Amino acid sequence: MESQKQNFIRVINANQGIVRSLCKAYYTRSEDQKDAYQDIILQLWKSFDTFRGESGLSTWIYRVSLNTLLTKVRNERNKIITEPLQTSDDITHHAMADDDRELLRVVLQSLKDVDKAIVILFLEGYKNKEISQILDITPTNVSTRLNRVKTELKTKFKNHGYEFK
Repeated sequence: MESQKQNFIRVINANQGIVRSLCKAYYTRSEDQKDAYQDIILQLWKSFDTFRGESGLSTWIYRVSLNTLLTKVRNERNKIITEPLQTSDDITHHAMADDDRELLRVVLQSLKDVDKAIVILFLEGYKNKEISQILDITPTNVSTRLNRVKTELKTKFKNHGYEFK
């Protein structure tokens, strides 16, 4: 029989891409991503025995990961900011200097936390109902936010020379 520790390690190994992609979406610096990853793994371990199986395992991992990240980001914002924020000129410079994937990453970084989570989950293939369950918001709220974000992203990409049909 598999021990709880072995089972946890197996689950994390199978789903670490989810956690890493979320960390990359919320943090640009590698060190911050690693710190966030460790915080999420710790939180997953602490709550592993409370997983009731009412949703899929990956859905539960997303939910715990997002809640951990949102709490971490909120706590960091409450601290005194010692580094200057990126200006839109910095974002434009980075986006123009790198490939399309980098542009998407930079644009995602500029979104509000919940909107960022919705886009990430949408890009991962989750349906609005699943996203609403993970983020604990209504499906209508997900649809509304997703439409607003799509419009905002189209505008930002258009400003960088991309055209959409």
